[in-house]
Amino acid sequence: MSIRTLPMTFLLMLGLLVFPAQANPQNQLKDHPSPYLAMHGADPVHWQTWGAAALERARSENKLLFISSGYFACHWCHVMQRESYQNPETAAVLNRYFIPVKVDRELQPALDAHLIDFVQRTRGSAGWPLNVFLTPEGYPLLGMTYERPAPFAELLEKLHSAWGKESDKLKGMALRASEQMAKSRTPAAPEQTEDPERLRKRLIASALKLGDDLEGGFGRQNRFPMAPQLSVLLDSLQAQPNPELRAFLELTLDQMATQGLRDQLAGGFFRYTVDQGWQTPHFEKMLYTQAQLILLYIKAAGVLQRPDYLAVARDTVECVIREMSGSDGAYMASFSAVDAAGEEGGNYLWQEKELAVLLTPEELTLARKRWRLEGTAIHEGGYLPVLHMRLSELAAESGESPQALRESLDAIRVKLLKARARRELPKDGKQIAAWNGLMLWALAEAAATFDEKRYRAAAQRLRD
Repeated sequence: MSIRTLPMTFLLMLGLLVFPAQANPQNQLKDHPSPYLAMHGADPVHWQTWGAAALERARSENKLLFISSGYFACHWCHVMQRESYQNPETAAVLNRYFIPVKVDRELQPALDAHLIDFVQRTRGSAGWPLNVFLTPEGYPLLGMTYERPAPFAELLEKLHSAWGKESDKLKGMALRASEQMAKSRTPAAPEQTEDPERLRKRLIASALKLGDDLEGGFGRQNRFPMAPQLSVLLDSLQAQPNPELRAFLELTLDQMATQGLRDQLAGGFFRYTVDQGWQTPHFEKMLYTQAQLILLYIKAAGVLQRPDYLAVARDTVECVIREMSGSDGAYMASFSAVDAAGEEGGNYLWQEKELAVLLTPEELTLARKRWRLEGTAIHEGGYLPVLHMRLSELAAESGESPQALRESLDAIRVKLLKARARRELPKDGKQIAAWNGLMLWALAEAAATFDEKRYRAAAQRLRD
């Protein structure tokens, strides 16, 4: 039995063993080792940690637990904190009628996965911040993701009123729903193994049906890198040529590398974009995203015979080693989507006046053309550099050699990154074993691919 299939009652008992009871009902998160929990330490909400005290209070006071799960780099987690959890009136309702519990999903993956499953089944989609009301017995009753302040405050009042009138009925509903979820998780009897070739053809057909042949990626909404799926499709293409699949993969990989998903100045990738054109990212940078995309672009360079993809992989390795290294050879979890002032993407966006001060007129003209730093900015905070003109196009227009242009762009990049280094970007220094395991794999592949001693040394430090 995997930890994801353990009954919720067992997970609750495990929480009692792992976390000591705490008698103080005030906010317990100040100076917590988790940066995500610590950032809620000054909220007027009386946040409890996941453990014995919160569970015992819920049972003894017959109150619903309000579990709010998220992670440090999550944009909408910051928004809901600012709008609702730092609101004294909303906090007073949560404190009076509920047992509010904050969870770092990266430290409680089993609990988070259980609650994600519940919200996915009951709402049709799930994500973070993940907010779920549990009965005192530990059964999920109602869940949601981000909610605007007024509807959230109204929901708290309505739920409190319903609980006061019909708590036994609501407990029964939650129990029955949990029992139904448990039954549906029971593994089905193994069927006869399907032919791998048929599975491969079904995979390709499905990918091409869902694929966006204009913008790349899957579906018609937001864009995640989908690295594991793209990696398997590369394996399929390598096994059997398919011009349509090849075109889709190259389009997708090109868009991911050149548009808003990727940090064009420092390297590395953001977690996803909110639009299908890859222009508007949510600006969190996660370690696992970097590791998966290093591996993906190394593989794509070989399968598609695209040496420029190796440059993308190498650039990402350099970004991780330079910016995400911890003090002991392992790597930190993530960078926040918002800057120290609470502006989403503030670390990565540029205002026209700032660019004019930092760059000479000639450099500014070149930067505008290279990274589309002109016209109407998509983001409120300014321009996000994306690849607009390639070196060959700039050379044809200006008459300068590609090498001379490359040197000029490198000089511009140094200036911009020096200025960016003065900005304050919150970081989650927590080191997650699974994500570092992915990064070890990526470093090992990079060391072998580039025959780079520094990458091998970094891999050895991480292994040790």
